[in-house]
Amino acid sequence: MTDLVCNAVPDSRPGAGPDAEPATPAWMAVFSLAMGVFGLLTAEYLPASLLTPMATELGVSEALAGQAVTVTAVVALFAGLLVPGLTRSIDRRWVLLAFSTLMIASNLLVAVSSSFVVLLLMRILLGIALGGFWSMAAAVAMRLVPGALLPRALSIIFSGIAIGTVVAVPLGSYLGGLYGWRSAFFAAAAVGVVTLAFQSITLPSLAPRRPARLRTVLEVLLRPGIAMGMFGCVL
Repeated sequence: MTDLVCNAVPDSRPGAGPDAEPATPAWMAVFSLAMGVFGLLTAEYLPASLLTPMATELGVSEALAGQAVTVTAVVALFAGLLVPGLTRSIDRRWVLLAFSTLMIASNLLVAVSSSFVVLLLMRILLGIALGGFWSMAAAVAMRLVPGALLPRALSIIFSGIAIGTVVAVPLGSYLGGLYGWRSAFFAAAAVGVVTLAFQSITLPSLAPRRPARLRTVLEVLLRPGIAMGMFGCVL
């Protein structure tokens, strides 16, 4: 495992610049990113299967309790646009570890929250972690494997989306029925702890390459078809 991590660092041979491809793929680091995506997606969708017990215990309507999902998604949208620029001078490894830490803190504080306002604030933290992690995952993958293996790495990382979407709702319903709705968030926090530990071991140091600019996002959106495709995703 150590060899895989070390080989993910850009090539240091003469003539190799900081943007050089890794000599060998760091698959363990790729899988740790997949775990991060899975944990974040699972945490995002957990309230969908727990609206009734959450609403009853916190003294709000089920419709209002459902905003625990909405606020996370909205914050994730803006975090995905802004976080890369705000963290442009920080090692990518530490940024990703910070997002996993936010995921753990959010789930733990939701699990012990005594009011709906506190719960929403903690879900905002999750939205920051979700949007930030997603916005960096593909770029980090490009630095963990050679270009020829990038499609495979991305398919592994984003398989966490499919798995999290399928697992979150039934898992939340099952745990909520057995031990109460708070147990589901404790379980999500436990997944986050495992993810953070795995990422700490496998992710190499990834110094930022080029400053990220909001203008770059706007330039991409102005390309033919991109804006319409994004609008379709939003709908």
